[in-house]
Amino acid sequence: MLQKGLVIRSTGSWYDIRNEDGHVYQGRLKGKFKIKGLKVTNPIAVGDRVQFEVEDVTENTAVILDIDPRENYIIRQSVHKTAHGHILAANIDQAVMLATLTLPRTSLGFIDRFLVTAEAFRIPTTVVFNKTDILNDEGLGYQQEIMDMYESIGYSCLATSATEGDGVEAFRQLLDHKITLLSGHSGVGKSSLVNAVAPGLNLRTNEVSTFANKGVHTTTFAEMFELAPETFIIDTPGIKELGLVDMAKEEISHYFPEMRDRLNQCRFNNCLHVNEPGCAVKEAVGEGNIAESRYMSYLSMLDGGDNRR
Repeated sequence: MLQKGLVIRSTGSWYDIRNEDGHVYQGRLKGKFKIKGLKVTNPIAVGDRVQFEVEDVTENTAVILDIDPRENYIIRQSVHKTAHGHILAANIDQAVMLATLTLPRTSLGFIDRFLVTAEAFRIPTTVVFNKTDILNDEGLGYQQEIMDMYESIGYSCLATSATEGDGVEAFRQLLDHKITLLSGHSGVGKSSLVNAVAPGLNLRTNEVSTFANKGVHTTTFAEMFELAPETFIIDTPGIKELGLVDMAKEEISHYFPEMRDRLNQCRFNNCLHVNEPGCAVKEAVGEGNIAESRYMSYLSMLDGGDNRR
């Protein structure tokens, strides 16, 4: 008998599927499964709604026969297969980019790549700056400048400290009654922050390694957790880099809100905002109305440069 379910965990070839009664089956795909027009390493992602049949009641296994059309998804370049993408999560209400300005440092370029990826699918995103307790006055001042910059172009920002409890209640309210993708580098404190709002989950945490202040991977596979009724988070493996997938150069500026607002003001319709005369975007950068860091991120994406910038 065909059942409907929600994919709550992916471990490569097997998926945890939660049916409408809340029972969880171990499911696998029947045969090869390709999504038309999408080259991905994982045909099914956490958050997908699927149709399946129970294969073995004793073993609690199931076979996935079909996947419902996605409302949206967040995708990154595959680490293992060039020209392929890897879907981090599907059918989400919002995304949270968790960043830290030290131990480890999240570059503005990395934040901007994530925001552009989310913009491409109109997924609302909040940037949460964690570990405020380890910043000195100068660091806190710089963090506030960065938050002001992102808020001025329409992104919500939040400062938190999982260890001190600062901003934890606001973070809890942000997640309420939504399916939220939680993403960021390893070591930024995703698990610690989630444990602060939902201690019962007891997610595994690791200290940041001393080598180059890089985070240690604690999450191996994407997984969905229920924090409260109708409140879910999708925790993803710590991302080292985030390459854009299937995005034409002409489109990239459309996913920068402050550039999108000026697209009709450029002299040329196909302006790439690099060397063209009469460019409203370059003019706004020169006048300080578009942050230089955002413009540099844009140029990096245009060049297909270092994804970790």
